[in-house]
Amino acid sequence: MNDQRKTDFMNIFASHVDHLDDLLEQQWHLIEDCTEENQDSLIADSRDIMLHAHRAILSSCRRCKLHAGRINMVYGEGNHNAEVMFVGEGPGQNEDETGHPFVGKAGQLLDKIIEAMGLSRRDVYIANIIKCRPPNNRNPEHDEILACKKFLDQQILIIEPKIIVTLGTPAVKTLLETDRGIMSLRGQFSDYRGIPLLPTYHPSYLLRNPAAKKDAWEDIQKVMRFLKE
Repeated sequence: MNDQRKTDFMNIFASHVDHLDDLLEQQWHLIEDCTEENQDSLIADSRDIMLHAHRAILSSCRRCKLHAGRINMVYGEGNHNAEVMFVGEGPGQNEDETGHPFVGKAGQLLDKIIEAMGLSRRDVYIANIIKCRPPNNRNPEHDEILACKKFLDQQILIIEPKIIVTLGTPAVKTLLETDRGIMSLRGQFSDYRGIPLLPTYHPSYLLRNPAAKKDAWEDIQKVMRFLKE
């Protein structure tokens, strides 16, 4: 896509950031009307541009109180055409300092899990339900999640992963809008807006409770089998 189209996308996103769902649906309908041989490249180009624009706009977000204490907004990163999307809770200190998701010890464990799947970070997409670090790494509060969730939904809509893997209780409770915790939900497939979703333990929990790694690996194996179907 040429530079003018990229600029046009940026301008559209900037003026409609709170109504992106409709814009994204319109974009996919336009792509569906193209010839089949052009669709793959158009989809890839569109995802790159939309995510770049989306991230640029949200970098100055002030929709909740967390913006006041952040160093960096942690948008998410990975393959824009990923089949697997991991969704965690929120940035910690290391993530806040670097602007990248899952870069501390929990991130190193997540990397090992991804590698055990035969993949790498370049193959998957990693995001969180909130994009700014809560003070002292506390759990995100309801108003903070509410302010940020629609932007995660828009990321999911752009990427269209084949499966979502939620990490820990806050992520699965947010996406499935349930009061049930990870202990009762892990390893069970659910549907999130037409996309299969499988919850498992957060890597930080696994670091504190190594015995749970066996259950987490069983969950990940279910994801691997699903991808091969």
